[in-house]
Amino acid sequence: MSRILVVGGGLIGIRHLQAVAAHPACTLIGLVDPNPEIITDCPRFADMAEVPAPVDGVILATPTHLHSKHGAYAAKRGWHMMIEKPVTEDLAQARALQKAIQIAKVRSLVGHHRRYHAPVQQLKSLIANGAIGQPVTASLIWAMRKPDAYFKDNWRSAHGSPVLINLVHDIDLLRFALGEITGTAALRGRGQRGDTRTESGAVALSFESGATGTISFADTAPSPWGFEAATGENPNIGTTRQDMLWITGTKGAISFPSMTLWSGQDWSRPAEQVPFTAAENAKPPLDAQLDHFLEVTQGAAPLIDVADATRTLDIALQIEDQLRQQAPAPEPAHP
Repeated sequence: MSRILVVGGGLIGIRHLQAVAAHPACTLIGLVDPNPEIITDCPRFADMAEVPAPVDGVILATPTHLHSKHGAYAAKRGWHMMIEKPVTEDLAQARALQKAIQIAKVRSLVGHHRRYHAPVQQLKSLIANGAIGQPVTASLIWAMRKPDAYFKDNWRSAHGSPVLINLVHDIDLLRFALGEITGTAALRGRGQRGDTRTESGAVALSFESGATGTISFADTAPSPWGFEAATGENPNIGTTRQDMLWITGTKGAISFPSMTLWSGQDWSRPAEQVPFTAAENAKPPLDAQLDHFLEVTQGAAPLIDVADATRTLDIALQIEDQLRQQAPAPEPAHP
């Protein structure tokens, strides 16, 4: 039985807590959170320093700006850790955390849980095995309208750009499936709720393989296209099952998550659909991630550790900086 501690009692923290409590190979040590209003039936601690019991692994589901501090403390206690994404707030924090992990000789896993979706694993394998030839282009859309209450009277009204909240997941998905990203260029769209934060935009990407890609994003536009809507993974977001990623290659193309596979030659003949069945998740990705974390605490290689997640963070921060430096798009001229 692995002894697991959960730190942070927010929405995702409680989901981790429930998963650990239900897992047959876990003993839940308790929840660390200073908020006494969080109701649970497990042991409670206001601070990690209060935890006396031996711990095999800790799940850090605290706000992003606390990840480095909490991870460094966990490393000093000799606790293997799974950290929610993004891994930290900035690159300096990520590098400091990586150094603390190396010094303590503990293992890390970062919660980019999309990597545990069976169709995502299948997509990566198909591309690596040449099912569409050499990848050439990728086009991804993430567009939804977040409710106004999401931004009311909180930090998101000015600083809640979807890049680090949402697109960091799509960036990691593209890195995982297509390889390292070597260049970025971003354009900012016109704000619909004001001009204090980035709401929408377009991003161009170059990959180490020579492929290029684009991301179109908005948190002000209701649409059927986005990973959460496509896969139904988030109970708070309506499910549409519509594809949101299209990848072309020198021998064909594929769309995700339907895994519709096409084969083609030149323009004289239409591309033909190849019979193919999309993989299905054997269990929810968060549960599969917990299974893997238990393996990591026992010595298995992590699917994505702090060093790997730092590369995803780096790309997201580059995009965020490019968007922040641009003035909001002007209002259209009216005759």
